[in-house]
Amino acid sequence: MTAREEKIMRAFEDRNWNEIKTSDSWQIFKLMSEFVEGFEKLSKIGPCVSLFGSARIQPEHEHYKLAEEIAFKLTQNGYGVITGGGPGIMEAANKGANKGGGKSVGLNIDLPFEQVANEYIDSDKLINFDYFFVRKVMFVKYAQGFVVLPGGFGTLDELFEAITLIQTQKIGSFPIILVKKKYWSGLIEWIKSTLLAENNISPKDLDLFELVDTADEAIAKINEFYSRYMLKPNF
Repeated sequence: MTAREEKIMRAFEDRNWNEIKTSDSWQIFKLMSEFVEGFEKLSKIGPCVSLFGSARIQPEHEHYKLAEEIAFKLTQNGYGVITGGGPGIMEAANKGANKGGGKSVGLNIDLPFEQVANEYIDSDKLINFDYFFVRKVMFVKYAQGFVVLPGGFGTLDELFEAITLIQTQKIGSFPIILVKKKYWSGLIEWIKSTLLAENNISPKDLDLFELVDTADEAIAKINEFYSRYMLKPNF
């Protein structure tokens, strides 16, 4: 073993990830640690729904209140809630889950300008990530559904990752619910008028997601999906 490799091994033993990050080949240990921690913690949480949306939404905003309501009602229907662990919609969802006495999971990401984990995550269900792609695996692998509220690029990334994985049959189908028809209608119209019109997707791909406006509609879609297919994906 070279002196450099010995230094990296010591860094791994001491959990000095900054040192490991300086070597591409040795980053695999940091990646492995994030996967292992995620798998170990999340494999025990039971049925959960992942909620996504903007980190910039303030508590007085209607979308914040809607996310809180959806999360609360999910817990009353036997689901825990998984979020990205930060502020905005994520905080609202964790708050609703906490209020409902359900499991409140936060998959936080280390970013230079945001984000700090919100206070409504269960203390034993907060996981911090450096790598977006590891975090996204956890969102999908341990979710019984996605509820997507208004958000930005990160929300779109998570939405289209899930749609792509289901479309290509890399994972089993689960409900993807877009909340607030007015917000999403422009995107959906573009998908139909451009992607579908040019045969870049199939008509049946439009069935991979549904649009709703209210918390009750979102919960009903998830419950209806599982009553119809009698499935428990990922478990």
